[in-house]
Amino acid sequence: MSLPSELAEEIARGEIAGLRVRLLREPPHVSLTPTRGDYDLNPSMRPGGSRQLAPAAVLLPIIARKEPTVLFTRRTPHLSRHAGQVSFPGGRLHESDPSLTETALRETQEETGIAPEFVTVAGFLDCYETGTGFAILPVVGVLREGFVLAPDTNEVEEAFEVPLAFLLDPRNRERRSAEWQGRRREFYAFAYGPHHIWGATAGILVNFADRVRTS
Repeated sequence: MSLPSELAEEIARGEIAGLRVRLLREPPHVSLTPTRGDYDLNPSMRPGGSRQLAPAAVLLPIIARKEPTVLFTRRTPHLSRHAGQVSFPGGRLHESDPSLTETALRETQEETGIAPEFVTVAGFLDCYETGTGFAILPVVGVLREGFVLAPDTNEVEEAFEVPLAFLLDPRNRERRSAEWQGRRREFYAFAYGPHHIWGATAGILVNFADRVRTS
């Protein structure tokens, strides 16, 4: 299963019509109710009772190249949360953000230097709950070429691209396990060269692949 060739060609032209019909067209309200998350593979680890989650958003940035790619960042090792991990640009909702879409675009510019005018929002994925207490709205955007990367070195150690076709190929999707807080948990992962994409970022990619790939 892979990305349909006509969809790949459309993305390469910087167009979003084909993506839009495969994604959620309207974002949920700020009081997010996650339908996907870290507990998908670990249902027994879900905390009991109600849980207050902090709303956040990330941008899944697809670069409109001849062979489309996805842009990732690696967080700097000194950060208090998710240090050194591969992630999408994004972060917590600020009171000044008019929407979670704006959160994703603002954080992307702050972390990578990519201005919002280079991003065309195609749609949204299912809200994702993390074990660290966030409800993340993934915003899917197509980046037209011409942007200049200027990563914030306080947050981003490096930025790199992975071919979209690689991420959509189920043969490249792994299920791994590791001990977390004294218990064994499972998670999705992708290995591309020296880069290891796992956790919430990989889970969001799985959700994206389930929506856009075809047999």
